[in-house]
Amino acid sequence: MASEIVKTEQKGDTTWVTLAGELNAEAVATCWDEVLRQGPQWQVDASGVVSCDGAGLALLWTLQKEHGAAIRGLKPELETMLKPFDNLDKEKPQDTSRGSAIESLGRLGYGFYQDTREQIAFIGEVLAVGLACAVNPKAVRWADMWVIAQRAGVDALVVAGMVSFLTGMIMAFQAATPLRQFGVDIFAVNLVALALLRELGPIMTAVVFAGRSGSAFAAEIGTMKVNEELDALRTMGLDPVRFLVIPRIIAGFIVVPALTVYASALGVVGGFVVMMMQGFPFAALWNQLVSAVGVHDILTGIIKSFVFGILVAGVGCLRGLQTGKGASAVGESTTRAVVSAIVLIVFVDAIFAGIFFVIKW
Repeated sequence: MASEIVKTEQKGDTTWVTLAGELNAEAVATCWDEVLRQGPQWQVDASGVVSCDGAGLALLWTLQKEHGAAIRGLKPELETMLKPFDNLDKEKPQDTSRGSAIESLGRLGYGFYQDTREQIAFIGEVLAVGLACAVNPKAVRWADMWVIAQRAGVDALVVAGMVSFLTGMIMAFQAATPLRQFGVDIFAVNLVALALLRELGPIMTAVVFAGRSGSAFAAEIGTMKVNEELDALRTMGLDPVRFLVIPRIIAGFIVVPALTVYASALGVVGGFVVMMMQGFPFAALWNQLVSAVGVHDILTGIIKSFVFGILVAGVGCLRGLQTGKGASAVGESTTRAVVSAIVLIVFVDAIFAGIFFVIKW
């Protein structure tokens, strides 16, 4: 049934328009121009509208937002359909002017301040919720945590192992040639093992974890925020930090150290393969490895990996919670999560290097 437009009354400069029936594409096409000619001062009675499709919603939105018409009597279910479009008129084109250097510097500084403030607040909230979960472990969604750990850990074994194995081979090839000039090319095993166990193993594993899982955390939580699922969780009395963030941080805390040990071991195996191809027996290489690597070298990489796992998972969740509105928001959050995680990994590793140098470990 086509919509029927009736002028019910004219009071001064105000025109009363009544809409009734089905506001579908066919009906709107016949009445669009006629309705919009009734302005500029009008009242719209939509109590007789029984259904709307996209064209009908477009007509109502145009009347309300662009022409300032007061729409009365619209059924609650139709108001619910119209509500998501309330913010369309608030979107403004971005200012493409570059502005002065001082203005750009000020915006950069203010953005850094805002991001730092949100990070500190996020850390405090995670610590508070984490302590509460430590007191009451049943509050943690352990089933979700193990699923996340499987996706982030078991599914990453091939990638992390291949990267580390090839890195060990490359380092052995590159180190053996210059060391051979001095007749100590067997010491390439020392270089490969110490570099992988202390530095490259934890860093490469954390970067792989950031690229695979940190970005996934940001995308998952960001999509939930765009779809207003986080608001739904809060409405149901569920804390998104406890519900979503804590299981992912625990998974990172467990998975990254295990991946680091696995990847570092495969990297050393890659170095062994290259050195054995050059004629060194396995027993000689093993004795060289045992004499060069101590327990503290292994613990150095494992300690770093625990911190990297928490860091990458936390950054991914934070960027997901910071997701804005729009089609590109999730992609931006994912990019920010990976970039921030990698920068923080290197920064924290530099802090660890200074600490271990001071304590001579």
